[in-house]
Amino acid sequence: MTGQGKKWLAWSAAALAVGAAALFAWQDFAAREKENGVVRGNGRIEAVEIDVAARTAGRLKEVLVREGEFVTAGKVVALIDTEALDAQRRQAEAQLRQADSAVATATSQVAQRESDKAAALATVAQREVELRAAQTRLTRSTGLAGKGFISPQAVDDERARVDTARAAVAAARAQVAAAESAIVSARSQVAGARSTAAAAQASIERIQADIDDAVLKSPRDGRVQYIVARPGEVVAAGGRVLNLVDLSDVFMTFFLPTASAGRLAIGDEARIVLDAAPQYVIPANVSFVADVAQFTPKTVETASEREKMMFRVRAQIPPELLRKYILQVKTGLPGVAYVRSDAGADWPERLRVKLPE
Repeated sequence: MTGQGKKWLAWSAAALAVGAAALFAWQDFAAREKENGVVRGNGRIEAVEIDVAARTAGRLKEVLVREGEFVTAGKVVALIDTEALDAQRRQAEAQLRQADSAVATATSQVAQRESDKAAALATVAQREVELRAAQTRLTRSTGLAGKGFISPQAVDDERARVDTARAAVAAARAQVAAAESAIVSARSQVAGARSTAAAAQASIERIQADIDDAVLKSPRDGRVQYIVARPGEVVAAGGRVLNLVDLSDVFMTFFLPTASAGRLAIGDEARIVLDAAPQYVIPANVSFVADVAQFTPKTVETASEREKMMFRVRAQIPPELLRKYILQVKTGLPGVAYVRSDAGADWPERLRVKLPE
């Protein structure tokens, strides 16, 4: 055999030895993990991200926080310039005052038309009295004329007075109808003026809502991850200004094979150990197990191939624990998540919960 062949055999033997050692170590670890009823997966600490965005378009006036800063819910983080909105609000307020004046004017017109109707009704009553008096005189005159006490001309005069009184009653009643029509028209004007006033008030409220929305606040306790827009830039409606990490919703995502993931249930206990702080063991709970496999082989025909299917699992850190250590919570840290293959088994001593004092 040549020198090159011997060298190749030596390298191959060394590689096989290293592979065998690695395989033995993995099998030993897997056996030890299986004995303890614990399986594990690598992952990173993650959190829900929230974009703080402008609801309406405008120029960014000021950013009041810095990247990496912890903010509490309700804290003002940025301001959008509201100069144009302030002018619109003043215009809407002027329109409201004008509409209120129109309402007052229309209301006074209603009162005046109602007064005109009352006067017209009084005139009708007066004309009806006069008509009845004229009819009485006509009746009396007709009787006297039949006995020859008065001339027929006097009877004609009384009859003319009755006709005149009857016409006066009709005219007075027409005035009442006109007054009623005027009242309806005046009341319609009042309704229109009030509608205009309501529209102006609604415009004020809408503009005020836009002004209030120009004050961007943090919706949750969290940490500023990065700032997207800077003061002076124009942001569109819905445009992002900054990004927050919600520190009340922190978890680690990891992957487990079919046999291990199939035994998990939502709410099962989990443990997280971070590479940056291996002396601590953080309690968590399984909050999600994917129903679709990841890293699935192209052909899944044998049991060995099915074992290669991996399922995404999420271990959620309890919110009350996050609130206690909220200033120490950091995302992106790598670590290992552990779950028990048998939910009734005890945790190994090395995975007992241990937190900073």
